[in-house]
Amino acid sequence: MTAVESLRRAAAGLGRTVRRRWPPARRTPRLHVLIEGAARIGYGARGFVYLSAGALTLLAATDRIGEAVGTSGAAGWLAEQPFGKVWLVLLGLGLWAFVGWRVLQAVFDADHEGADLKGWTTRAGQAVSGLFYGVLASGVFEYLDEFAEATDASSAQAESVAENQEKAAALLALPFGEALLIGAGLTVLGVGVGNIVRAFRDDFDDALACPKAFCGTATALARAGYAARGFAYLPLGVFVVLAGLHARSGEVTTTAAALDALEAQPGGSVILGLTAAGLMAFGAFAFVEARWRRIRPPRDLKLG
Repeated sequence: MTAVESLRRAAAGLGRTVRRRWPPARRTPRLHVLIEGAARIGYGARGFVYLSAGALTLLAATDRIGEAVGTSGAAGWLAEQPFGKVWLVLLGLGLWAFVGWRVLQAVFDADHEGADLKGWTTRAGQAVSGLFYGVLASGVFEYLDEFAEATDASSAQAESVAENQEKAAALLALPFGEALLIGAGLTVLGVGVGNIVRAFRDDFDDALACPKAFCGTATALARAGYAARGFAYLPLGVFVVLAGLHARSGEVTTTAAALDALEAQPGGSVILGLTAAGLMAFGAFAFVEARWRRIRPPRDLKLG
């Protein structure tokens, strides 16, 4: 029995023990039901982040607002709304729920990808995704403090850039720091290219239990969304690689700043507008997943 299987059985056994010894627990939904609910909340939180980030980026591309925003910039916009801090807390919790689902996919093979090369590659991608959303969820709660101290959203965004540059400086100070930073940039580029490849390769409706008449639309949203998300990662990855090559942490920014740099290029507003529309499509597809994705908790956890 592998370590993962042992951990899976231990979690299921713990669930049975709690139900047996603590009567109120018997009235709560079973563990696999809770897992499915948390996963759907997580997909919804992801959809909100990308839909709002895409909409705000589209406003920047049409000069309705000053600067483009990335996924963290959506949190800044949310903080400025009525009851913004409450919404930020709910968004952060939803993203952590999605991180938990990614852990189950990557570690416990919730999607039954298997243990062959293709399966492990998919699960590795899910692990990287979980890490990204963990950073994003942590950033949402950090943004609560930053926004409380900042005078406006642009000040909070500037603080976020400064923090990224501080982290890059700390990485550069390590032995082989330049190589590590270049590797981080190449990883970001790899994630971007991987999303673009997935947009054209994957059959997204296989994981959906949606009505057949709607599956074609859902797949189109997914393809546009993954392509746009991958494209949005590319300029940030280039900045990080250049920072490693030049050993200058000041070149490390955020996705929002990378999109702003893209807009400054010839025809940049049109490209930024298309990217924004794609990010909105990705957010819309995440809501589709929240409603119709097949959520299959690991088999042994269903006993909990």
